Amino acid sequence: MVSQQPTFQVPELLKDLWARELSLIATSYGRLVFLAGLRNPNSGQYEYYGCPENTSRYSVSQALSRIHEEIFREWVSYSLERKKGDIDAYISGLDIDHAQLVDAWLRLTPYKNLVPASIQGPERQKHISDLEAILGLLKNVYGVASPDRDA
Repeated sequence: MVSQQPTFQVPELLKDLWARELSLIATSYGRLVFLAGLRNPNSGQYEYYGCPENTSRYSVSQALSRIHEEIFREWVSYSLERKKGDIDAYISGLDIDHAQLVDAWLRLTPYKNLVPASIQGPERQKHISDLEAILGLLKNVYGVASPDRDA
């Protein structure tokens, strides 16, 4: 899959981030995983240490939050078929047993953490319901038994 340039204006502060890192991630889902991974779960602030030392942490967090929101909104607008293809491409790039991955996603629901904190309501619910539908398909494809949520 060819990486695409963003359809939004990348804040000046993080143009290098897009050029160096995000554009190297072939899938939209992978970009969401990367950006959500930059969000500190204790503070909700985004942390990226690839910026010059004199860069304000607040500015970095705000810029990353904006990029995360834009990529998420673009992702939510995709058709279910396109999302499924993107997730298939993401999974195929991982060095893990696919059945084990789908089982973990069904049990741990990490896709819920990919939603930016500022996104509420229908967009959040659409993301979750679409991922649950895709996981239902992948569960059948990879022969994953129903997860024991109490495990």
